[in-house]
Amino acid sequence: MRRGWLGAFGGAAAVELVGVAFDLTTMQWLAKPLLAPLLLGYLYSARRRVDPVAIGLVFATAGDVALLVPGRTAFLVGMGCFLVTQLSFLTAFVRYRRPPVPAVVAYLTLWAVANALLWEALGPLRLPVLGYSLTLSLMAAAAAGVSRRAAVGGALFLGSDLLIGLGAAGVTLPGQGLLVMATYIAALLLLTTAWVAAARAS
Repeated sequence: MRRGWLGAFGGAAAVELVGVAFDLTTMQWLAKPLLAPLLLGYLYSARRRVDPVAIGLVFATAGDVALLVPGRTAFLVGMGCFLVTQLSFLTAFVRYRRPPVPAVVAYLTLWAVANALLWEALGPLRLPVLGYSLTLSLMAAAAAGVSRRAAVGGALFLGSDLLIGLGAAGVTLPGQGLLVMATYIAALLLLTTAWVAAARAS
């Protein structure tokens, strides 16, 4: 049954990536809101309980839907939803194991440098991005204490959102949207499966 959830997630991810690659809005609306719920189904089938990671996936779903809507208001709503996601993941990971000090230092340094470089270009989004990116950086550092798989997932989540931040600052790269979504999908998958594996091992 658990493999079925992951198989469905893989199908939804493929549809979403095709939708992003070819700018097919209908496909994105069909697939993107299914990503986190399918991982939530996998998580619940493995653990049979609602934990902070499950709550994080619920808010990731809301954030995904919000970010499908154009405009700054929807962007801020989406950021708020993902802030809860990061706080939920952070809570779960810190309870499981103390974050490695080198990871905390590295991620906080990256957070400070990235915000300093993008500060002027972000305009009114500066403070929301500052707060959200701090929480994301702490989550990524905490993920490094769970397992190698979780560490990669945390790093990919930060990388995905850094690309979004670059876009908000007016910096565009070739294939940026597809890269954002691919790294986000991989991050969710790695963090969720790593959490299930860690819970089994504990």
